[in-house]
Amino acid sequence: MSKGIIKKVAGPLVIAEGMRDANMFDVVRVSNQRLIGEIIEMHGDEASIQVYEETSGLGPGEPVESTEAPLSVELGPGLITSIYDGIQRPLDDIMKVCGTNLKRGVEVPSLKRNLKWNFVPTVKAGDHVENGDIIGTVQETIVVNHKIMVPYGMSGTVKEIKAGEFTVEDVVAVITTEQGDKELTMMQKWPVRRGRPYLKKLPPEMPLVTGQRVVDTFFPIAKGGVAAVPGPFGSGKTVIQHQLAKWAEADIVVYIGCGERGNEMTDVLNEFPELKDPKTGQSLMERTVLIANTSDMPVAAREASIYTGITIAEYFRDMGYSVALMADSTSRWAEALREMSGRLEEMPGEEGYPAYLGSRLAQFYERAGHVISLGKDKREGALSVIGAVSPPGGDISEPVSQATLRIVKVFWGLDSSLAYKRHFPAINWLTSYSLYLDNMEKWFNEKVAPDWMTGRQKMMSLLQDEAELEEIVKMVGMDALSAGDRLKMEAARSIREDFLHQNSFHEVDTYSSLKKQYLLMKLVVAYYEQGVDALEKGANIQDLVKLDVREKIGRFKYVLEENLDEEYKAVLEQLAKEISNITGKEDF
Repeated sequence: MSKGIIKKVAGPLVIAEGMRDANMFDVVRVSNQRLIGEIIEMHGDEASIQVYEETSGLGPGEPVESTEAPLSVELGPGLITSIYDGIQRPLDDIMKVCGTNLKRGVEVPSLKRNLKWNFVPTVKAGDHVENGDIIGTVQETIVVNHKIMVPYGMSGTVKEIKAGEFTVEDVVAVITTEQGDKELTMMQKWPVRRGRPYLKKLPPEMPLVTGQRVVDTFFPIAKGGVAAVPGPFGSGKTVIQHQLAKWAEADIVVYIGCGERGNEMTDVLNEFPELKDPKTGQSLMERTVLIANTSDMPVAAREASIYTGITIAEYFRDMGYSVALMADSTSRWAEALREMSGRLEEMPGEEGYPAYLGSRLAQFYERAGHVISLGKDKREGALSVIGAVSPPGGDISEPVSQATLRIVKVFWGLDSSLAYKRHFPAINWLTSYSLYLDNMEKWFNEKVAPDWMTGRQKMMSLLQDEAELEEIVKMVGMDALSAGDRLKMEAARSIREDFLHQNSFHEVDTYSSLKKQYLLMKLVVAYYEQGVDALEKGANIQDLVKLDVREKIGRFKYVLEENLDEEYKAVLEQLAKEISNITGKEDF
């Protein structure tokens, strides 16, 4: 074991000498208080260590000891419903040890060692197993069936398999390999900076349905896709992430509060246990892992929290689950990189960020994907990553936003002016985009409706036309517009206020199924197209603007799922009747 002594302390950076035998990214214990740290640079026998805890009071001459293992997470039953800090220390267990304030040097196992889980084997003695194969299951929560897999790099014949109640450290199986007998427990470790292997990556052809109309219809994200949500303070990044965590079609949610304000994390911790999961009726926490790394916690742990979260997410993806990971926010993570880079005296890049900012962001986002996992049964799993970016002053030309946009394929640009107008989700439809649309066109047209993409395109065109007409209206007023342009403006207003605006606190409108989105889209487009016909037949634009049916179209989003078809027919009939009334009046 490599042992050295502290030479210099600079905030969270400690330089130790006598560490020639240590390796990059080894976890070390610093001083007699045994603070946890990680080696991030080596010079001769000197190691630069980022310490994940407060370093005040440390001085030269104190001991440093390497554990000779990289920063790893414990993976096994007990992850779901847990609340961890950035380096997978369970906050509830730490509170039992040292109260509400974190003390330094606390050593608590990530997975509870005293809890017993009911292990149900799925293989028998004599079976051949390879890495990734499932040897048994544990019903971790009412919702999650935890699959115990053969660790990576191991294959052989099952010599012994047990059934019953065990802790994560108890041996549940013995496998005879070429290197001899290996004992398996329900827990495995994995280094956080290395992506977990899989058999094959699949193309992103299927959407991650979120129930948010502006996302699903206009800027959908693929299962296994990556999205960025940049926006200034107060524009609703956290609200959108909460909505996606609640409603997205994901089996497991991993929420990383990376450098977030403490009160925001408190809201998450209070809300999630109370939220009812719409799919199961249970608490949302029954399928959630939370990583709480608030802005007052040590900077170095903020840098690690992103990797801890995505490694846990990959583990559930390997079981064949669809996982949604929310990182809020990667800007604070980049600030931690910048601070550590500055203390290492590295040459700064743009705006003081390290030159490797782009490659680190890419390494994180590239771990998402829709994959076929290792193992004989070829399970399909997906890991979708949604990262919030908080650019200073809302300026997305800054390095973190720009580096993120070069990597991700979905950009939901939040607009504070929309948020101030109480338009939520405050996603700007003119600046946002999704590059998955072409891949997913076939899925939408086959699974929802053959004219889904056509309807979407019509609505987008109306919104773009409205933006151009707005300039004319600002200069010369609404009266200068032709009747056709006035109708375009009214149809675009319907799209904005009836379709894009969604009330997350309304029990029906908070989630909109694809069928409801399609029917509402059809109604809005029908109003415009029938209005154009009516104008050609000599109808008055004022009459078209004041149609009573527009109120019904606007309220369609509050219709219950079971009444959709009936209500849709009724609204369509009323629209046709009212349009024929005004065209008939003009003709008369």
